Amino acid sequence: MAHVSIIGTGNMGQAIAGIVGKGGNTVELLGENDTAKPVTGDVVVLAVPYGAIAGIVAQRGDQFAGKVVVDITNPLNFETFDSLVVPADSSAAAEIAAALPQSRVVKAFNTTFAATLASGTVGGQQPTTVLIAGDDADAKSLLAGIVTAGGVRAIDAGSLRRARELEALGFLQLTLAAGEKIAWTGGFAVIA
Repeated sequence: MAHVSIIGTGNMGQAIAGIVGKGGNTVELLGENDTAKPVTGDVVVLAVPYGAIAGIVAQRGDQFAGKVVVDITNPLNFETFDSLVVPADSSAAAEIAAALPQSRVVKAFNTTFAATLASGTVGGQQPTTVLIAGDDADAKSLLAGIVTAGGVRAIDAGSLRRARELEALGFLQLTLAAGEKIAWTGGFAVIA
């Protein structure tokens, strides 16, 4: 059984907490600015907007040493909704990994919506799948076990270099939903 700390109490934080708890793992939800409480989980999920990551890493980075840190962000320009704000040859996850060299950083949950995590299906038809990218096989396996125990599928999407493609996919899905071209209960499904 894993102990998971989720920083961020919004829709995604709540949905991920539901998956974690449903699988029999323990979970603690911490507010983005709730720095008085230490991070105690072996797995830390950063369920906050991309713009909040630098501050959280600056305030809590030392608490993340030795832990699996899960980046769920989609680093898009929320003012224009027309581009990612990280360099074309990088990703938010790569930036986090560089800032937290003593942590095992993985990218996950950014290609799912909160509603699809909560329901376990995309569009009410296909099973929700969490794509996981990272350079540490044990960290990916641990997170995949937590996800599948919680009732949704997990697929190893490759190394942390694949985070860029996951962020582009998440960006596309978000812009389609914000433009009301797809529902927030829909999105992309993986049929395996």
